[in-house]
Amino acid sequence: MNRYPIWKYFLILAVVAFGLIYAAPNLFKPDPAVQISGQSSALTIGPEVLENAQKALDDAGITHFGGEVGDKSVLIRLNSMEEQLPAKEAIQDALGTTNYVVALNLASTTPQWMKDIGASPMKLGLDLAGGVHFLMEVDTNTIVKNNMESYEQEVKTKLRAAKARYRSVDLIDDREIVARFRSDELRSLALSTMRKEFPQLQLRESGSGENLEIRATLSEQEIKQLEDYAVSQNLTTLRNRVNELGVAEPIVQRQGRNRIVVELPGVQDTAEAKRIIGKTANLEFRMEARPDELVTNKEYFERRNPEQQQMYGGAWLERKVIIKGDSVTNARVGYDESGFPQVNITLDSRGGELMHRATWKNVGRRMGTLFIETRFEPVKRIDAEGNEVTEQVRTEDKKIISLATVQSALGKQFRVTGLDSPAEAQEMALLLRAGALAAPMYFVEERVIGPSLGADNIKVGVQSVQIGLLAVIICMLISYRVFGLAANIALAVNMILLVAVMSILGATLTLPGIAGIVLTVGMAVDANVLIFSRIREELRNGMPPQSAITAGFDNAYSTIVDANITTLIVAVILYAIGSGPVQGFAVTLSIGILTSMFSAIMGTRAIINLFYGGRRVQKLWI
Repeated sequence: MNRYPIWKYFLILAVVAFGLIYAAPNLFKPDPAVQISGQSSALTIGPEVLENAQKALDDAGITHFGGEVGDKSVLIRLNSMEEQLPAKEAIQDALGTTNYVVALNLASTTPQWMKDIGASPMKLGLDLAGGVHFLMEVDTNTIVKNNMESYEQEVKTKLRAAKARYRSVDLIDDREIVARFRSDELRSLALSTMRKEFPQLQLRESGSGENLEIRATLSEQEIKQLEDYAVSQNLTTLRNRVNELGVAEPIVQRQGRNRIVVELPGVQDTAEAKRIIGKTANLEFRMEARPDELVTNKEYFERRNPEQQQMYGGAWLERKVIIKGDSVTNARVGYDESGFPQVNITLDSRGGELMHRATWKNVGRRMGTLFIETRFEPVKRIDAEGNEVTEQVRTEDKKIISLATVQSALGKQFRVTGLDSPAEAQEMALLLRAGALAAPMYFVEERVIGPSLGADNIKVGVQSVQIGLLAVIICMLISYRVFGLAANIALAVNMILLVAVMSILGATLTLPGIAGIVLTVGMAVDANVLIFSRIREELRNGMPPQSAITAGFDNAYSTIVDANITTLIVAVILYAIGSGPVQGFAVTLSIGILTSMFSAIMGTRAIINLFYGGRRVQKLWI
């Protein structure tokens, strides 16, 4: 008599209620906003920052509301997206760029009770107004300078080993090494040594008398290879950092000779993304200088923690660097015996050897850990024509985060302590684990892709879903009457479940994803068409109505499962070998197949059972 047990109805109702709750956040449109966070995780963002930012907006005549102070950031909501960029510039001018990052954001309007149960809106791709676009430029001059500094030290070492005594070896303008000699014999010996040891350098002789010179420069081909390496290394590092942020379907690709495009669809915390992506963080390990050390061989640094700086002051460290952060292969957050945060570091084989060699001779001395942050700050100036232009000025901040006594010789694994908070330890571990940037970068362009850019895509996408849905509903009602109504109700449930599952999984909806939804709308009723056609066939063969319903659902089941599984296999393959938009289409299609099987088989059967089950039926409206 086509009766469902009561528990099945409760199960279906529970699934539908679950879908409604987790799909509902997509009805709440986010507010355009600006977000303020610290350049460092250790920086406290308090109400005074909110007050200064709001005053800057008031002075600029920009309307705002809903100022919120979070754990590590301040969020101010605006009335329109057109006001975001002017608001960002006004706040940045008021607060400065040294300590604060101001970024564009979209603030959620989802009710708190939904957030408490983990319900959040579906992420939208860049083509549907839900992401951030960064254009970054790599400072390739720095990689050339760093290599020339290394060559300078190596040239000195090789010349001393060859007994080619030199008067001086200096790096001029970060691009040319000049070695000076007293005699032609010494210069000839040095020239043959450098040609043998440094084939990548172009050498030429100059000078006269007792001031004979060898000038060494990198060839244009070598410089181009270094620049290509810097951009490629930064690409890899940025991809690692984006993956650490957990962004779905990011785009990180090279543009031109020294620029990189980063697109982060579905990002909510753009300030955090900008802070992590834009930083050039590194470590240097140096021994503390002895009291009688010459001033030329040591350097003074302050501590990164303001409280420790106030209590203990800075320290003198040797100029000689033991190892840098590029020797780090892994970094994890941990806690010491007293419960304070620390970073457990693993070095590569060369780094471990250098660390061991430096520390076994200096047991009992203190070793300093320098945390280095390189960033580019915009500086406005007036050019010769009287126009205001903005230049990116490179600043480097080196501060001590740890100054600890060497208890025994260190190897490939050791720990860095003295960190101010778990957040600071987490940030350092993330930056080191993701890899060091080969050269600093600065932001050339930043924008949030909003409805103004994706409005046409959204409009066309929504229209396609509406037209497809309406056409299917009308066709099903005309063709199958009451059974068509049941199929349409199941189709609506399927759409709710599809949106809910995509929201829960954090899948990013793109324009190809909308195409997957349109395809799902058509495929979702395929199963019902198979079932209803089988019921009609059984009725024509003289089978009673209730028996025809049972036979229709039971006999079509295996065909429906086979058809959907084959399509699901294709979707999985598309996701595995595709990227970007193709993956967005595959994800939507896969979820749609699974939800449509539930709604078409179990949901439609439940509705038909409510209409016809448990009573004698003479005729079916099919």
